[in-house]
Amino acid sequence: MDDKVTEMEDRRSKIERGGGDRRILAQHEKGKYTARERIDLLLDPDSFREIGAFIEHRSSNFGMDQLEAPAEGVVTGWGKIAGRIVYIFAQDFTVFGGALGEMHGQKIARIMDLAAKNGAPVIGLNDSGGARIQEGVVSLDGYGHVFYRNAIYSGVVPQISVIMGPCAGGAVYSPAITDFIFMVNGTSQMFITGPKVIETVTGESISSENLGGAKVHASVSGVAHFATSTEEEALAGVRRLLSFLPQNHRDQPPVGEVDAKRDIDEDLLTIVPTDPTKPYNVLEVIERIVDFGDFYEVSPQFARNAVVGFARMDGHPIGIVANQPKYRAGGLDIDSSDKISRFIRFCDSFNIPLVTFEDVTGFIPGVKQEHEGIIRHGAKILYAYSEATVPKITVIIRKAYGGAYVALNSKAIGADLVLAWPSAEVAVMGSEGAANIIFAREISLSKDPESTRAQKIADYKQQFANPYIAAAAGMVDDVIDPRETRIKLLDALESLRFKEEVRPHKKHGNIPL
Repeated sequence: MDDKVTEMEDRRSKIERGGGDRRILAQHEKGKYTARERIDLLLDPDSFREIGAFIEHRSSNFGMDQLEAPAEGVVTGWGKIAGRIVYIFAQDFTVFGGALGEMHGQKIARIMDLAAKNGAPVIGLNDSGGARIQEGVVSLDGYGHVFYRNAIYSGVVPQISVIMGPCAGGAVYSPAITDFIFMVNGTSQMFITGPKVIETVTGESISSENLGGAKVHASVSGVAHFATSTEEEALAGVRRLLSFLPQNHRDQPPVGEVDAKRDIDEDLLTIVPTDPTKPYNVLEVIERIVDFGDFYEVSPQFARNAVVGFARMDGHPIGIVANQPKYRAGGLDIDSSDKISRFIRFCDSFNIPLVTFEDVTGFIPGVKQEHEGIIRHGAKILYAYSEATVPKITVIIRKAYGGAYVALNSKAIGADLVLAWPSAEVAVMGSEGAANIIFAREISLSKDPESTRAQKIADYKQQFANPYIAAAAGMVDDVIDPRETRIKLLDALESLRFKEEVRPHKKHGNIPL
């Protein structure tokens, strides 16, 4: 038996060296860790348990029967993050460039099945040159099995992708279906077709980084939710993100340290200008209200006129949606609509209450927006909020105009509670636009049109630019002192903690994608 154990240990040792010292050195010279090093950085110390280490490919084409692929180019297993079980796969670029073949795909699919059966998050560390061409169509079949599980396990367990090298062609679709994508500046790239193919087909010349690097996907395409400077930062980000998330759709989010602060906050009276046309940073409002000022923003560089992310109130995780007046006056456009609606649906999938801070002039006008489908994209927000059954609270800080007011978690589409600051203006449109329409005849017939217009705008503001008409109609539940916003939200969230709500039975709805 000793001989058998020694043989087993020798085989395992060889597998754990991956592609060998030369390829490991090449990986390090690129500023990248190996698959096993990344797992050790991500998971709690000594918690990783590998499965499938001895799996081998079955291909004999193009001399493959003479080639070894330790662990089949992907390390799979489970471990713990902050003491909670997670399932993980890490593609090994030192073995065939991390290329996915038949058995490689089966290993990933197996891990995803185990994650779903056991109700635990699944994390993919992607570093792959793509499909293993030598294996032909069975490598594509391997991708298909992974994509299928990404889709059917969506909303069952959290799925997180970390792009830590190339991710090209069909490989990009697995991360795209997952809930969150991390990328690393300078070493991560995602694209359907690479620069050489694009240049051949279209004549356009572009580098891999400018085509599909972390900065591009975090700020332009919106594919990546987080872009970090180093692999260590990306993996630390995964740990932080998971601290807000439940293990699965049946669990409640983990409760963290409780911030006992319940004092009124005088600064909230001055952060937001009384002039509704002046910008401010909504992050300053959020950070003064949530526990310990700790807000983990998602997609901070993409669609910056909207803010989404995670925080805690009384130790309990919440999802926050907010307009950002610093950018495009906080108005809603195509990209911000997509960003908001997908975040809402994630939070609803995993029992995370939603708090919306509203200061919106409306949907941003323009021919380009209309022609590219702002109607369809804006409708996603309405659909997402209406469909969500988690606790939903809205705080109207300043402007709440038109269809955007309705879309951003109004009472009409299912808000449990709508609070408003005294500075709130709930109206069909801004005072100037409304006065110009309602009093157009009087203004045009006036001897002094400009003076008359100014007076009519002032009259309209006095009568309608306040939250009390909406409150009288039951559209606003309470008008609150801004300084007490944290206290009011703590009480409201506590009252809604055990909320239950059902929707009509159906297979699924048809969101306007």
